Amino acid sequence: MKSEDLQKLVTLKHRNGDYPTKIFHDLNGVLGLTTIKRWCKMIDEAGFINLTTPPGPPRTVRTAGAIKKVKKKLQKGKVSTRKLAFALGMSRRSAQRILQDDLGCQPYKRLIEPALTEEHKEKRKKFANWIRTNFRKQETLKILFSDEKMFDIDGIYNTQNDRIWAASRDEAGKQGGVHQKKKFPQKVMVWLGVCSKGVSPLVVFEQGTLDHERYIKAVLPVALKYGNHVFGNDWTFQQDGAKPHIHHLTQQWCHDNFPGFIDKDHWPPNSPDLNPLDYCIWDEFQKVIDWNRATSKATLIQELKRAVKKIRKNVVFESCNSWTNRLYRMSQNNGDYLR
Repeated sequence: MKSEDLQKLVTLKHRNGDYPTKIFHDLNGVLGLTTIKRWCKMIDEAGFINLTTPPGPPRTVRTAGAIKKVKKKLQKGKVSTRKLAFALGMSRRSAQRILQDDLGCQPYKRLIEPALTEEHKEKRKKFANWIRTNFRKQETLKILFSDEKMFDIDGIYNTQNDRIWAASRDEAGKQGGVHQKKKFPQKVMVWLGVCSKGVSPLVVFEQGTLDHERYIKAVLPVALKYGNHVFGNDWTFQQDGAKPHIHHLTQQWCHDNFPGFIDKDHWPPNSPDLNPLDYCIWDEFQKVIDWNRATSKATLIQELKRAVKKIRKNVVFESCNSWTNRLYRMSQNNGDYLR
């Protein structure tokens, strides 16, 4: 709803005898209660809502000239509020208010994503076209997606969002405000498959590295058994371009045993954004892990096996069901990485 329409509505309701609190509830929070009270006061005093000048004393820092200068600096790229405030001779808080309140900007973290060449983008678009040509929608729901991931006992920690509110640093530390990280944490690699029907058994690699021989022996039979169990003999197996996957013996095993298989010549490089595990399921998995229980490699493995059973089925289905839409978006976006 436009501001003019809101002003007319508030004016009408106030003249009909509605108090600011009732107007606030009737509008379902579209306007703040403080704003509604201020507008009602204007109506009582002047007979209309006057927004030609902002309330309060004249601005001395967040002037039109200062806002223009900040906007100009934004056009040059990365902006630090500390450096911006120093350059314009204002407080950091004033610089933040100009960015957020006057220019409508929000701070965003830099995202890390694969570097895609033009060749990569062409292969991604070619893959999307191949899927669209050779798979109906129902057939894409019979794809078993797979991936490996490394976990360690330090768990997941977000330095930006994990905040402790306290009166002092010492008090924050007592409330769990210190996250201890080991220099060489114990790690465990796992393999998982997901499809529209659910989640496959988890394969855990407790020791050593994953090469093609181990992959063929420990992973592919599990994928075959699960796929046949949920789909019968009509389904397709997917894997990315990791070295154990693209080895000629791995490719041959997949061709010989799976009813359908997306081979290394079709799956595009640098494309984790096209795998439901990478863009959805791993994050869901990490959220249901109780990291307080994972104090050693043995307890980490136990917790991984327990947590995989708690992955929500509706999340798995939606991530697989939306896969073709992601391919379409990627094609429309000239093969660029999907965020």
